[in-house]
Amino acid sequence: MQRRTLLQAGLAPALLPLSSWAQGPVGGYPKAGSTLRYIVPFPPGGLTDVMARLVGQQLGERWKLNVVIDNKPGSGGQIGAAEASKAAGDGQTLLAITLAHAINHTLYPKASYNLLKDLRPVALLAGSPMVVVVPAGSRLQSLQDLVAAAKGGKLNAGSSGNGTPPHLTLALFNELAKTSIQHVPYKGGAPSMTDLIGGQLDVVFSNYPESMAHIKSGKLRALAVASSARIPSLPDVPTSAEAGMPGLAIESWTGMLVPASTPDAVVDALSAEAVKIMAAPEVGERARTLGFRVDARDAKAFQTFLANEVERWGRLIVSAKISAD
Repeated sequence: MQRRTLLQAGLAPALLPLSSWAQGPVGGYPKAGSTLRYIVPFPPGGLTDVMARLVGQQLGERWKLNVVIDNKPGSGGQIGAAEASKAAGDGQTLLAITLAHAINHTLYPKASYNLLKDLRPVALLAGSPMVVVVPAGSRLQSLQDLVAAAKGGKLNAGSSGNGTPPHLTLALFNELAKTSIQHVPYKGGAPSMTDLIGGQLDVVFSNYPESMAHIKSGKLRALAVASSARIPSLPDVPTSAEAGMPGLAIESWTGMLVPASTPDAVVDALSAEAVKIMAAPEVGERARTLGFRVDARDAKAFQTFLANEVERWGRLIVSAKISAD
């Protein structure tokens, strides 16, 4: 059923050669034919879900396993993460996380789990830069036009909700430019795109995969990419640094975690395989068509990266007085 779902969704790339590990690479883990649960704390069909299915399908093929995607949406990713944090550390439960979870660490101080203590990093998989987009008919032609307009009058910016990456990108822009663009939260990225195209919003600091189709169709104009490098699919759109705001650098990434009690050897095996999967040409190509940039990092590198992201966005949440309400 899982494989049929992937095929129907068009997410199954060419299969890689099966591993020769009949009983698993680490003391019998994972046993051939066993089932791994990959918790995705967001609804089916979203970008985190798509990436988890892509990696899970490849992991299942390589290790001769059943990898079941278990969607547990709610509370900005908190419900699924909390469930994973309480699972047995036997390597049978994986968790997909995003930048939102690093933000939530500060945004929800009373959460039932601690991201940095109750879960441990396995691998960073991919990232997608935020893109500053305006309606196609907007008078704003550049990032500097946006700064000038924000200083000269009242502008509004939509986001997928309070404390989400688009909201944090707006807060970072306001801090760097010394502006006060009004935040308009929506229940998801799609409604904000609809109102931006319709002219009800002035700008959205968007997850690129959410605005990609609208940019390519000409309904939206991209002013800048909040990244150190241009997006290959948007070669004419400058980076934020090229547009005069180097500090506006933010990427919505996704990675894999497991319960904190998971043994080092199991984490190392999962980490190495996840990095190999992301290095496969067909997986990288599929990721790029979805708007991602492959950024595979092992468990140790991801641990450092995650701690830095929690600290970075925690400071901004406090300074900008952002709350989840």
